[in-house]
Amino acid sequence: MKTELKHTDVLKHTEAGKFEETRFEKIHNAIFDNSDVASVAVANEIAELIREKEARKEPCVLGLATGSSPIKVYEELVRMHEEEGLSFRNVITFNLDEYYPMSKENTQSYWYFMHEHLFNHVDILPENINIPDGELAPEEIHQFCIDYEMKIKEAGGLDFQLLGIGRTGHIGFNEPGSHYNSGTRNITLDHITRIDAATAFLGLDHVPKVAITMGISTIRKAKRIVLLAWGINKASVIKETIEGEISSEVPATYLQNHDNTTFVLDEGAAAELTRIKTPWLVKNCIWTEQLTIKAVVWLSSKMNKSVLKLTDKDYNFNGMSNLLVEQGSAYQLNINMFNKLQHTITGWPGGKPGADDTNRPERNTPERKRVIIFSPHPDDDVISMGGTFDRLVEQGHEVHVAYQTSGNIAVSDEEAMKFAEVALDVNGASNKVKKIISDLNSKKDYDVDTIEVRELKGLIRRKECFAATRYLDTPDENVHFLDLPFYETGRVKKNKLSDQDIKIMCDIITEVKPHQIYAAGDLADPHGTHKVCLDALFMALDILKKESFMDDCWVWLYRGAWHEWDIHDIEMAVPMSPDQVQKKKQAIFFHQSQKDGVMFQGDDSREFWMRAEDRNRETAKKYHDLGMADYAAFEAFKRYHY
Repeated sequence: MKTELKHTDVLKHTEAGKFEETRFEKIHNAIFDNSDVASVAVANEIAELIREKEARKEPCVLGLATGSSPIKVYEELVRMHEEEGLSFRNVITFNLDEYYPMSKENTQSYWYFMHEHLFNHVDILPENINIPDGELAPEEIHQFCIDYEMKIKEAGGLDFQLLGIGRTGHIGFNEPGSHYNSGTRNITLDHITRIDAATAFLGLDHVPKVAITMGISTIRKAKRIVLLAWGINKASVIKETIEGEISSEVPATYLQNHDNTTFVLDEGAAAELTRIKTPWLVKNCIWTEQLTIKAVVWLSSKMNKSVLKLTDKDYNFNGMSNLLVEQGSAYQLNINMFNKLQHTITGWPGGKPGADDTNRPERNTPERKRVIIFSPHPDDDVISMGGTFDRLVEQGHEVHVAYQTSGNIAVSDEEAMKFAEVALDVNGASNKVKKIISDLNSKKDYDVDTIEVRELKGLIRRKECFAATRYLDTPDENVHFLDLPFYETGRVKKNKLSDQDIKIMCDIITEVKPHQIYAAGDLADPHGTHKVCLDALFMALDILKKESFMDDCWVWLYRGAWHEWDIHDIEMAVPMSPDQVQKKKQAIFFHQSQKDGVMFQGDDSREFWMRAEDRNRETAKKYHDLGMADYAAFEAFKRYHY
């Protein structure tokens, strides 16, 4: 048994948090509905520790992390400082890591990150801030690392260490292969780690290959460790870390040997844990309809059988005997679940006129619906639901597309230069075009684009949108460019949503008065553009839901280029013929600036059209394997109830 946990009561007993330790799990964890609520709980624990130490007139020594995961924690600590008088004068901090080489002034440095998100806004003493130095001469690094370790020891050791986790299982920058007893040192970054950082650096070529990091041994000596993980992208490594064996291949598994560690997760990051993904293998379940369909889909895949071929034995030997007791037999259960899955499939995403809609995903009235497709970036509409978009137009619905952001940051300098030079040749001595060319030629790494360059990049993406929507027979007057202000920073880091952002969303919904809204529900990155755009929609819906026209408005969520809904979550599956698959591909091709050399490729070398096509075909195959008809491809949607 592990020793009694300290400083964890806030996490263990917060209403939104849940923890049920099972035989599969080797690290204490708390799962929250969302990352915002979880971050506040963590900030409260840190604040409580700071106050306890202050009352004893002792320094509070914090190990701090960077990246997107702790941002909300720091925001809440700043709020408590400003509104509740939380003081940081007794706090000493040691950051986990820093890129090398890296200047403090570089906006991608962790020195810059920490000051921007925390240190500039609280009363911490500058001499109490410790961050690995990315500007050292190579021959100075070894001694610096020794001194960093000694400084932590002289401060009394780390009272609390905040961690994130990389998809390689790294904590700090302790990449796979790091030793259990490793100390602060410089290290070569794993390729996957650099790919994950490429978005912030505007391309993989700009990501440093080396970093200075605290070691595993240094982290393990902390009295209390809290690791944060948000989103489905982290689900696989979280499962491996919490349920797998200790291995240098997944350095975070070393935390299994720490007796005061808590992993704080949102539902996405916890999705692969056994008690979440397959709870019937852990305990007796209350068999809701949603859990039942999830279990039957899982069992069908595991047994490599269609739903109608599952037997009593299959259920009994896979933790579902009590489900059979409730249902009576596999025969009737299989039929019920087969029908439920079958009813999600429709070739009429706007509803089929004159048809009985009792078992259809959408209403049959009004026959001609007003539709808004919200697209976070200027190509998400065709990448994620191009076939459904085309079907809605073909079936006579009034389809509007609302591009929520300009997408200018995703246009490369080379692409912008190409268009600027063409414009110069066409227009002659245009001062504005000459300035754009001059700005691009003089731009240094990490410089923010000038307003003129951003305008050109945004214009490139607008014209690509028109090319695609015209191809799908959508009138230009139904194409809306919202240019939400939160996005327009010229940097990867965006502003917070403002009242103006929400007003713009409310205005377009009020103008169209839609019967259907389609929106991107891909929340893999809790601080990414898709999440912010979805939050803007939800806030607008909350404001408008009392309006009479909203009584007839249904909201359908699609997924982006990265993930698809699990089959048991899909409430509307729209099949595509081979011809429609080709038409969708062509619509994506009109977004030329995002083809071939797309800036934010992630760890998938396929172009976006390839990802979308493969994903749609895979969804169709999953349906076919469950016993449904054999379609070329499916686009999938889940309804949101506001």
